[in-house]
Amino acid sequence: MTQLDLPSYRREPGVHPPLASPDYRSTRLRSPRTPLVLLPGSLTEVTGPLFAGDRIAPNDDDLTRQHEGEPIGQRIIVHGYVRDGDGRAVADTLVEIWQANAGGRYRHVVDNWPSPLDPNFSGYGRVVTDTDGHYRFTTIRPGIYPWGNHPNAWRPAHIHFSLFGRAFAQRLVTQMYFPDDPMFSRDPIFNSIPDERARQRLISHYDHGTTQDSWAIGYRFDIVLRGRDDTPFETEPDDD
Repeated sequence: MTQLDLPSYRREPGVHPPLASPDYRSTRLRSPRTPLVLLPGSLTEVTGPLFAGDRIAPNDDDLTRQHEGEPIGQRIIVHGYVRDGDGRAVADTLVEIWQANAGGRYRHVVDNWPSPLDPNFSGYGRVVTDTDGHYRFTTIRPGIYPWGNHPNAWRPAHIHFSLFGRAFAQRLVTQMYFPDDPMFSRDPIFNSIPDERARQRLISHYDHGTTQDSWAIGYRFDIVLRGRDDTPFETEPDDD
């Protein structure tokens, strides 16, 4: 019987946040207390996901046009390229986002802080990358919001990203931040990433070439799935 040479994925130590980050209070309850068991990948996990364009509905890429009216807030364009650890474009991969509205509130049953819901903003979208690994969304810049982790705690403005790479085992869930946010130094989620250079890779860059006159501000956010310059995960197994 032929032995399958299944690929593994590189993981740079000291880059991703540990599952237990004491300053991020909820990790005290949900982080594992015993060493994780490494399960070898099978052919199912390492074969690439196939996402056809028919999985994307009209306006999935434009969160400002998903309702009858326009949402309140600053319109922005968020775009970038998805690469693997060798710098190759990752085409035909599903990129999903979710976010709070301009007032910092999610359309979610447990989000009840006194900022109004926007009836014209649901806060989620999806696209499939093109042959160059490029994605693009039009949305509203999310607001800063309180989250109760510690006294006077506020999260920096951010957009959540979820995407697959060349295989299901390469799924990445992360957050994109905006430049010059005043809450960076006070946010234990952002600062749970031990590598300062890795933290900077989560901050988007103003993109004047994408900015549209009298319409929307452009931001670029490139994503690297694995390797020395990979985008930090929201959670990553400890190496200890």
